[in-house]
Amino acid sequence: MSEQFKLEIISPEKSFFLNDNVTEAIIPGYEGEMGILKDHISIISFLKPGIIKIFSKDGEDNFYVDDGIAEFKENTLSILTSSIFNLKDQNKSFIENSIKDAENELNKENLEDQKRYLFNQKIEVLKSIN
Repeated sequence: MSEQFKLEIISPEKSFFLNDNVTEAIIPGYEGEMGILKDHISIISFLKPGIIKIFSKDGEDNFYVDDGIAEFKENTLSILTSSIFNLKDQNKSFIENSIKDAENELNKENLEDQKRYLFNQKIEVLKSIN
């Protein structure tokens, strides 16, 4: 019996990633990291800044997301996000610039608590990558 499910990641520009042979996906939900396997119960979750880890017959893929919505139903995981990049495609200077941009945003006056949390989360995750 097959243990794979379908995963699709869509950004505003394009269909970013599609794989029909995923065995496990780990997503950064607000509730914490969630592992998704075939036949998982149906869920919808908002994503916070973090790493999406995808395991399949083809190997492992890791993507950074700033935000998004994940939905799992009928053995298909769909992720909609406004900002995503493949970790293996980014160099150190890109990540350092992203950290600096987030730190600049964090230093702005009158920043809402939710945005402050998200920028802190983004900085923490990007520093762990670097």
